Amino acid sequence: MPAASPSVARLAPFLFVFLWSTGFLGAKFGLPHAAPLAFLSVRYLLVLALMTSLALVFRAPWPRDGGQWFHIGVAGLLVHGLYLGGVFVAIGMGLPAGISSLVVGMQPLLTATIAGRLLGERVVPRQWLGLALGFVGVALVLSNKLGAGFSVDALWPALAALLGITAGTLYQKKFCPHFDWRSGAVAQFLPTALVTGIIVLARDDCRVEWTGEFVFALGWLVLVLSVGAISLLNWLIRHGSAVNVASLFYLTPPTTALLAWLLFGETLTGLALVGMIIAVWGVYLSRR
Repeated sequence: MPAASPSVARLAPFLFVFLWSTGFLGAKFGLPHAAPLAFLSVRYLLVLALMTSLALVFRAPWPRDGGQWFHIGVAGLLVHGLYLGGVFVAIGMGLPAGISSLVVGMQPLLTATIAGRLLGERVVPRQWLGLALGFVGVALVLSNKLGAGFSVDALWPALAALLGITAGTLYQKKFCPHFDWRSGAVAQFLPTALVTGIIVLARDDCRVEWTGEFVFALGWLVLVLSVGAISLLNWLIRHGSAVNVASLFYLTPPTTALLAWLLFGETLTGLALVGMIIAVWGVYLSRR
């Protein structure tokens, strides 16, 4: 991504949170019509076709050597393959979306714990307070959506997703923060599509129903999430600390809850509103 003006740089985190939050709504439309990993495989292939075309048309610079291809590919496997695959499989196994969001919501705290040792980033007490408040806020937002009656086995894919997004963000920040957003996306999604496709074939779970809802969800997730939101995430990782970037994920559940209330009439309790305020305040403290 080219250098952004100060005003665009200030808006980028908020735009990322909004776009990333819509991914859960896209999954809600699409998952009833496809097996989780088959859904993701189709999504990855379409992203690869689109981003390869953009990279060729605009003559984007490609990773300069095998080492850069490797590091960008590993980051992609973690951020896309392990994170998205874990979330989709967990929900497909019956894990309530609220619990899945809460598990993945531990990412900022986990990132802050590791960032100092791995990246040499100093996390000051104000940021620790902000990260703790953010987690409390997310828990309050999701308190009425947690539910019960799911298999404990469904927690494992969600925990894998948590490790994937945490490790992927830190790995990319340390080893490959700078790459073109078009050719870099190809380098990230190529191994992700390959590994996911192999798993789908091994499990013989290729169910896809090409309904209108599925096509809409697929198009939204490809264009808005895998192109728009991921490009913004790569830009934020390049220009900010790992802790600052991770703290933004606290705003995803509140934003998703607000969108679900506006679009689908889902319940938004007073406790959830309090949680939103606490989460926003926590992110503010973490990013000051």
